[in-house]
Amino acid sequence: MDDLPLRANTNHILVRHYVLDLTVHFDREVIGGSVVLFLEPCSAPGTAAEEHAGAQESGGCQSRHVDEVEDTTKGLGETPARAKERFAARERDTALPGSGSAHTTAESRNSPSSHSWETNSGGDFTLLLDCCDLDVSKVEEVDVTCVSATPSLLPRVASEGSAVPTVNPGAAFIQNLVSMPSSQWRLQQRLFSLCSRALGARDGGSLHFHRDRWSLQVRKKGVVSPQDFPRVLRICYETRPAGASVRWTQDQDNRVCVYTAGSPINNRALFPCQEPPVAMSTWQAAVRAPSECVVLMSGEETTVPVEDGDTRSLIWHYYVTMPMPASTFTLAVGHWHQVTAENPPTLERGLRDKADCSNAAKLEAGPGELGEADLTSGLGSSISVVKGSPLETGSGDQTTCSDSAFCYSSLEDEGLALTDYSATVDDGMSCSHGDYPCRFTERSARAQQVIPHRVFGPACLLQKAQVAVLDLLPRCLAAAHTVLGVHPFPRLDVLIVPAGFSSLGMASPHIIFLSQSALCAGTLGPREDALSLCGSRICHEIAHSWFGLVIGARDWTEEWISEGFATYLEDVIWAQAKQLSLQQTADQSDLKALLRWRRLSDELQNSEEQLQILRPNLENTGEVGESGSSTIKHALNPDKIFMQVHYLKGYFLLRFLASQVGDKYFIDFIRVFVEKYHGQLILSQDFLQMLLVTFPNMERKGLTLRAIYADWLDRPGIPKWLYERNAVWSEARLVEEVKAEVGKWILLSQSPQGKGRKRKRTDPKVNYKEMTSEQLVMLLELLLEEEELNGATLEALRRTYDLPNHDAEVKHRWCELVVKHAYTRAYADVEHFLVHNQAMGVYLYGELMVQEDPEQQALARRCLSLVQEEMDQSARSVVEEMVL
Repeated sequence: MDDLPLRANTNHILVRHYVLDLTVHFDREVIGGSVVLFLEPCSAPGTAAEEHAGAQESGGCQSRHVDEVEDTTKGLGETPARAKERFAARERDTALPGSGSAHTTAESRNSPSSHSWETNSGGDFTLLLDCCDLDVSKVEEVDVTCVSATPSLLPRVASEGSAVPTVNPGAAFIQNLVSMPSSQWRLQQRLFSLCSRALGARDGGSLHFHRDRWSLQVRKKGVVSPQDFPRVLRICYETRPAGASVRWTQDQDNRVCVYTAGSPINNRALFPCQEPPVAMSTWQAAVRAPSECVVLMSGEETTVPVEDGDTRSLIWHYYVTMPMPASTFTLAVGHWHQVTAENPPTLERGLRDKADCSNAAKLEAGPGELGEADLTSGLGSSISVVKGSPLETGSGDQTTCSDSAFCYSSLEDEGLALTDYSATVDDGMSCSHGDYPCRFTERSARAQQVIPHRVFGPACLLQKAQVAVLDLLPRCLAAAHTVLGVHPFPRLDVLIVPAGFSSLGMASPHIIFLSQSALCAGTLGPREDALSLCGSRICHEIAHSWFGLVIGARDWTEEWISEGFATYLEDVIWAQAKQLSLQQTADQSDLKALLRWRRLSDELQNSEEQLQILRPNLENTGEVGESGSSTIKHALNPDKIFMQVHYLKGYFLLRFLASQVGDKYFIDFIRVFVEKYHGQLILSQDFLQMLLVTFPNMERKGLTLRAIYADWLDRPGIPKWLYERNAVWSEARLVEEVKAEVGKWILLSQSPQGKGRKRKRTDPKVNYKEMTSEQLVMLLELLLEEEELNGATLEALRRTYDLPNHDAEVKHRWCELVVKHAYTRAYADVEHFLVHNQAMGVYLYGELMVQEDPEQQALARRCLSLVQEEMDQSARSVVEEMVL
């Protein structure tokens, strides 16, 4: 089976907050520590998830949650020395089996065999958490009595309708804690932190746990209902080096790093959690890492790292107050440098000379090698370090970095006259989601076109990141605000991730991972067209803040809700950022639509029909089992990982709907939809029904919910409307310009000059029109349809457009031409592309192998050998199957 199980019993009990206390061990490639879970049972069997989802759907956003936890012997008044001693003890407790630690005995005492666990439950209630590839050493109940016994810490909260028996003051305290109003979020965060540092309960030994492939299961002897189950648990554990939720690798400077990879299994191999989307939680986290490293994470405020005693570690604290699924938690630890308007040239040049950022050079250095002292600090001048004991999470003045760490760009300086929609929102706006500090109700947030932002990356890419990312970000953020309104998150970090990252980008709350393939290439410089791929990709990831994060799919099989909307909106936002006229926007839109049509058509011809359906659960979409468990169809299918049907077919569905009501009215409707549904989980029907109610003429023309399901969401293949529109797009102005250029190149290839005979001059006599990057992609795709192009023509093509120095989309099509026509003089271009654009080169390996050309097959094997160790696990398995 290729389905991914979501085992958590969210209809019985929910995690409302996580506190993570983690240490990064680069020497062993593990992350160790603990996670504290704050739990809330449902008031009636089988309704917890619906209750919580209802609270969120009447208001809770998909915010990430991370937690900070400390070990069992830490008291509330702990000194730095005591913290160090406790942490060392925890490290011993959570060591791997076979290391002489207490792990094995704890495992044998608390984790019985699968058979005895299943048959000897004695009717006790079982907490199920999604978990895999984790070594769990201990699960204990946390005694919060010392915190709850201080009445002044927690104002009385009305508990009418609470499922907590009044005879259990600890449970009542936690119930009140998780129910505190958003106006007291700082106090709530501090109380979560205090509780997480409390001792284990005296009878903690009665907690038993068991792990199978996909879950961690916990019981307390004699507890038969979720209402009586402990409200606060601490789980001590370590990740495994091969765990799929995180990637241990080297960056482009040959320095070790680790980051959450957006794996199909999400974060269950990083910490035990509840992964169903309805289990939306908040979190806080403390992450210890070597002092020369930077820790980036989903978090509402930047952090000032704290020195961890006399060790070489720094502690980084982050938190979130907007409830979100655990899958959105993101972490990156490495020797990153902050990109500034003027990076020291010696820094970039020094590391570029060392690592060269090219081919195998970066693979020769050892995993722990560091350069000279002035080159090894990844912190940059804008991040300071606080000496002393760890910060207490939730204290705003302690956790907020100075403004110098962020870029606050002046739009006026850039001459951007963007419309401010803030006045269109009613001051008395009330949200439909659950209670959390929401930016949509803040006038200051509504007027904030550009949120504070930073860019990080390896030293050898600082200049490219400055031109392609730092300079574009304020324009893209302001354009997104113009199109969609309030930025859901208060800040943004962008990280240029290692070359092995498997996609062009990944959006998470407060942080975007961006592939180096999206950066402008070669010698084209900061020309507007050279930034097209990077700009549109940034806009795509920014769009996810609204669709994918603050509004999420209640059923993860409906990926189109995230990716289709982001693909549609990236064009709208990028056109706004470039200040295109209506005609220019329409021309670009038609060209991109045709390119996407060609990609979708090709993909649907070469994939299983069951993977082409946008709503694979059909009428059962959104339904779960009695406990809240479910499965994600085809989530583990290796072919699905690289498919774009949810992006493209979803994009075309939105284009179709926009064509029915008008582009401007459709964008206005999306803004209204965001205001109504932000902070909630939705199904396709929520969007479509609201659209049909808003525009009743659609149904009068026969466009019903059932018809949209049948044509677009519930069937494989291509809807009739798409075939009709393809004919229109094929005759668009920019496409016709490309066709004229294609004709010139075909004539050249057929001429004596193109065949390399009797040439008296190097350059062709024909004048070729300058084209945009998208037009070049179309040109190369059309030339790929030609059976024969000779070497002289290919060389002229390469030289005329300087193809090796264009963006990765152009280079990819060029490499396909080189492989198809076995143009050996450009094989170096293919090798460079496969090494430096791993996110886009997977199927190029297949094209090299299918030609059955020994030289091309040797090229594929050589490239694989160069990048094999740093490749994404899924990409590597697919490529190895093709090549080996």
